[in-house]
Order: sequence, then structure tokens, then C-alpha cells
Amino acid sequence: MTSSTDSPQAAGQPPAGPEALRQRALAALLAARERTALLTDCVEGPDLTAQHSPLMSPLVWDLAHIGNQEELWLVRAVGGREALRPEIDSLYDAFEHPRAERPSLPLLAPEEARRYAAQVRGRALDVLAAAPVEGERLTAFGFAFGMVAQHEQQHDETMLITHQLRRGPAVLDAPAPPRSAPDAPLPGPEALVPGGPFTMGTSAEPWALDNERPAHRRDVPAFWLDTAPVTCGAYLRFIDDGGYDEERWWHPAGWRMVREHGLKAPLFWRRESTTWLRRRFGVVEPVPADEPVVHVSWYEADAYARWAGRRLPTEAEWEKAARFDPATGRARRYPWGDADPGPAHANLGQRHLRPAPAGAYPAGRSPLGVGQLIGDVWEWTASDFLPYPGFAPFPYREYSEVFFGDGHKVLRGGSFGVDAVACRGTFRNWDLPVRRQIFAGFRTARDAAPGEGAA
Repeated sequence: MTSSTDSPQAAGQPPAGPEALRQRALAALLAARERTALLTDCVEGPDLTAQHSPLMSPLVWDLAHIGNQEELWLVRAVGGREALRPEIDSLYDAFEHPRAERPSLPLLAPEEARRYAAQVRGRALDVLAAAPVEGERLTAFGFAFGMVAQHEQQHDETMLITHQLRRGPAVLDAPAPPRSAPDAPLPGPEALVPGGPFTMGTSAEPWALDNERPAHRRDVPAFWLDTAPVTCGAYLRFIDDGGYDEERWWHPAGWRMVREHGLKAPLFWRRESTTWLRRRFGVVEPVPADEPVVHVSWYEADAYARWAGRRLPTEAEWEKAARFDPATGRARRYPWGDADPGPAHANLGQRHLRPAPAGAYPAGRSPLGVGQLIGDVWEWTASDFLPYPGFAPFPYREYSEVFFGDGHKVLRGGSFGVDAVACRGTFRNWDLPVRRQIFAGFRTARDAAPGEGAA
């Protein structure tokens, strides 16, 4: 049995009055800006203007781009106010200038970028105080403000990736994540997810983005799924067994990548004598065997799964494992229920600068006992990034539509570097299968035997 209900109540978002919606939007905007300041104030000007990798923008570009997008959508589109700096729009258009070209542009200097972002924020908050948060789709439930807060937090994660790529002494610090819970062990290495239909996506989550919509029925056969992401220790067994030397495990394009770049391990790993080390935000440390592996491409995840006699889960399988409640037949917002994530549920928001060990966050597990589906590492799935049935681009087609096709693979779940505002059971991320700098890991699946988990 499944429920197709996708009302605000079912999604855990009861209708709220205008003032409550404004306060929610205000809190999200302020939290994002506080994190942006943390990521840009901790380094000197040269580190802000340098390009630390051709895969990433200079930090100062991200800073001004955040302000420019806020001006475009909140100050101009929602507030109907005059443009502050229309002459810089093209400089900070992500589609007009690839990342590798951005250092050569006449970008705003760090202090100028900070002033611009602050000026935009002042006007945006004035707009928030007066704008309707009901009626028109762009402003209903404060959507435009939620969209901008999510956009800033997404760029904060991007800037955190740049910090990981940056060479030099550590400038960021955070406490270690919680250990696994000995009094709440995982039910086993894998869990059986029952077959049958469930409601995938959402039509009611107020700040859900266009690619998460609409809610629709999806039938998924029974399957087995790892109860935790694949750990560094498990991945080391793949390496030690010659996984990077055996063509039979690899997708042809992945094998070409391995040979062309001489890959032997995840990004930022190196071997010294018999010890594997990794560089993490300027600190070199032994690879922790019990943490989820991170900084692996889709090709590496797929090769490991083949080596282990398993496969990557499809996107639909991942979402069913994360949201389906077999007791009620309905799809939850999160594995643990409909409540917003808290520190006991998941490793999110740069609270810790690393994944938590496998088995942590027992309060965040799904009804089937699958853990760490939200936070820690983005999880590669087997699926291409495609639209849901009935998809409609909103509020602009460049957010999702231009990326649809077989070029990008879907990632789910969110990492330790993503904020809760930009992470939920329906949230979809995507990237090229070669990407390794992102905070991505994976878990594996296998088909259920006939009769196992039948609906």
C-alpha cells in the first residue's frame, strides 16, 4: 500500500502565516550569509582572488555572484527595484563564463565584492519585510527567498570544496563528528527494501526546486541496500586487490580516465610506505578506516560496486529507502520522519569538516534501519539526471533543464558541507561522472531474490 498524498501537512510543512514565513526566510538568509563570511574572512586577499583549481572559481567570484543572484531575484524580480550594478551582470553569469576563464575577468576586488553583497542584502531585507509571501508562485510560501538562501548555501559548499583544493596551512576548524553508537548498532550490513509503489518527488514542499517536482508514483522492485555508505576501510580492500589495475571492473570511459591520469586511489590520498594518508583542509592525516570514503568519482564508485559483486542503487531506489515508511505507506520528508534535521539526525552544515564514522546518528535512520542517508557524503546513484513526468522549469530553465540527459549522474543525500536548507529527502544533485573534488561517496545495492520483500 502507498499513499499519493503530498499535501503540506503530509510533507511536514503545515501552512504558516505571513509573519512566520518571513521569519523562516530571514533565518535562512542570515545563516547563509554568516557561513559565507566564515569562508571568505578566514583567508587574505590573494587567496580570495587566486584560482586554486581550474575546476573552481576564485572565492571572490563566488562572493559577488551570491550578491548578484540575490539582487536579480529578490531586489529586482520580487521587489521591482532599480538595479544596483547592472554592468556586472554578465561577469557573474555562470553560463556566460566557464570557471576556468573567470580569473581573467575584471572581477570586483574582495572589499568591493563584500560591500556590494552587503548593499544587496540590505535592500533584499527591505523587500522581505514588505513582499507578499502568498499568491504568486515566485513569492508563495517565501519561495524566492528560500531559493536564494539555498543558492547561497550551495555556493558555500562550493567554496568549501575550494578550501579543500587550496594549498597552504589550515584555516578552518571544527570539532570531530560523533562516533558510531555502540548501544544502537546498525541492524546488519544491508537492509531489504520491500518492492512496490511509493510517492517520489514532491508537489508540496514549499522550497523544493523544479527538478524535485512533481510528486509521482514510482514502482520499485524489492532490493537490498547497504545500511551505511562504503567506508575507507572497505575501499582500501578494493585498492589492495588491484581494483585500479583491473579493466574488467570499469566502465570504458572510467578505465580511460584511470589510465590517462594514473589513478590509484581517491583524490587527496597518497601512500607512504605501508600507510595511506589523506589531505583534509590543510591537514595530512592517516586515512580513517571507519569513515565513509569521499572524493571518488562515479566511475570509481561503479567500479567498486562491480568488484564487490553489487551495483549502485538507482535514484528511485535511493529515495524509496530514504523516504518510504512501510508501516504507513507514505513518503516522509526525511528518513527519520517529517521534522527538520537537527544535530542528532545528520552531519550537515559544515558542523564537522569530515564525514562521521559509519553507524553514527542512530536517530537519523530510516524505518528499515538504513543510516546516514542524509549528510556525511553525497551518494552517487546509477541514474542519469532526467526530468520527472510532468516537469516544468521554474523560475528559469538554466537551473535544471539544461543539464538533463545522459551526461550527468544523480547524487543524493547531501554531504557534511551542505546546509539543511538545501538538503531533503527529495533533493537532487548532479555532476559529471569524472568529478572527484566534490564531497561524494556512495553505497551499494543488489537485487532481491524472487519472493524476497514482495509487496
